[in-house]
Amino acid sequence: MIYNRCGNSGLKLPAISLGLWHNFGENDVFSNSEAILKRAFELGITHFDLANNYGRPADGSAEETFGRILKKNYTSNDRDKMVVATKAGYDMWEGPYGDGGSKKYLVASLDQSLRRMGLEYVDIFYHHRYDPETPLEETMATLDLMVRQGKALYVGISNYGPEETKRASEILKKLGTPCLINQLRYSMFDRHIEGKQFEVHKEEGIGTIAFVPLAQGLLTDKYINGIPSDSRIGKKGLYLREKDVTEEKIAKVIKLNDLAKERGQSLAQMAIAWDLRGDVTSVLIGASRPSQVEDNIKALDNLEFSKEELDRIDEILK
Repeated sequence: MIYNRCGNSGLKLPAISLGLWHNFGENDVFSNSEAILKRAFELGITHFDLANNYGRPADGSAEETFGRILKKNYTSNDRDKMVVATKAGYDMWEGPYGDGGSKKYLVASLDQSLRRMGLEYVDIFYHHRYDPETPLEETMATLDLMVRQGKALYVGISNYGPEETKRASEILKKLGTPCLINQLRYSMFDRHIEGKQFEVHKEEGIGTIAFVPLAQGLLTDKYINGIPSDSRIGKKGLYLREKDVTEEKIAKVIKLNDLAKERGQSLAQMAIAWDLRGDVTSVLIGASRPSQVEDNIKALDNLEFSKEELDRIDEILK
């Protein structure tokens, strides 16, 4: 495993982190979830990413599953070798205090998350989305409070654009709790954070962690010959629909897959390596079985891209 320093902090994150967005919920097989996490930790993945509503439709069940795995398999010494992150911001419970960026919601949410996981603190607590209805000063002051109360070691933001990121960082610096990291969508099919977003992160000393680096599975060879029944589309997943798999995209996937083969990689491995080629601290992967973790980690065997390869990728993606 490769460990990268996160922004201007002293914290190092693995180049590949494990997200528990899928396959760790109440409706998933516990023994498989357990096997995925254990294999990831064995291979040097020390960072585990959750959120209060992961495990849908049973909100919070991913944190409960993580807590069960932790209690069953690991000691307090093992916990010290892990970076556990959770988030709050999207809808979690009914009523006016069940989402957003208010102090009321964020304090209650983190307390609930800690109970579900059986932890005294998390290493990173994120505000999951910018909330235009709450003063940013209130949201950031609450993140600062969570650190001062010992419920979180670091704080971060997720899905914040460059302007909101800059303002949030400035507020947190004044409070004495710097913004550690911003978690954003980033893949070869979604490059919206290039440019201004990365510039703000550099200026403010904020790390970048990328989620959906495989574009919900599109940047693999899974859909080249149709839609498998066990895929997210085949299972009628919430975030990837059959309409997303267009002929144009599949044509690009086939060309990218050919390039990956030339590099001695799978397309998934090349897509992860591409995310890590520049300003990204860590890439969040999801896995439905331990072998997927093993396969994705092999991306680290070849992180170098020639100018010709990068130019070919840009041409394919046009």
